[in-house]
Amino acid sequence: MRRLVAVIGPIVLVILVAAAYQRLFGDETLAPRLVSSEPVAVIGSDSEAVAVAADGTLLLWLALPEETSLPSLPLESPPNRPRLQGPVLEQVRVLAAVPAVLQPYVERSFGGESGVDVELSSGIELRFGSAGQAARKWKAAAAVLADPEITALDYIVLYAPGRPSVGGSGHALPPLP
Repeated sequence: MRRLVAVIGPIVLVILVAAAYQRLFGDETLAPRLVSSEPVAVIGSDSEAVAVAADGTLLLWLALPEETSLPSLPLESPPNRPRLQGPVLEQVRVLAAVPAVLQPYVERSFGGESGVDVELSSGIELRFGSAGQAARKWKAAAAVLADPEITALDYIVLYAPGRPSVGGSGHALPPLP
């Protein structure tokens, strides 16, 4: 019996130390994570601009051209952590799902009254709400923008991607690629 206690005691101690370490430092320090280096958005402008990957990782090492076509996020400078969080991360998730055909028209994202909003270069506002189903919401937006019966609008509400709604008539649709 003493022998069993002598063997199990150190094992229990190792488990307790590992649990305490995990509790103090969290998953981020223990789990390796592959970071995509494909930028989907930018924080700041000119020589101070910082690219952001689809998972919200700041690509501080990536040199951006002075005239970048990436959509901007509503931050003047990057945060003091390696990855975005909260509402801005939701915006990044929406921007990461932009279909290639619409990428040239996406100007910026911002937090709207009920979640993520994206502004196109023509001034049309796409209201996503959450980043959930972002790819379906982008397809719905593309379908509305391609509708020949719609010639001008101010916004598209995409909360329910199966039933997008439009409003206003103050902005012309972006030109076809």
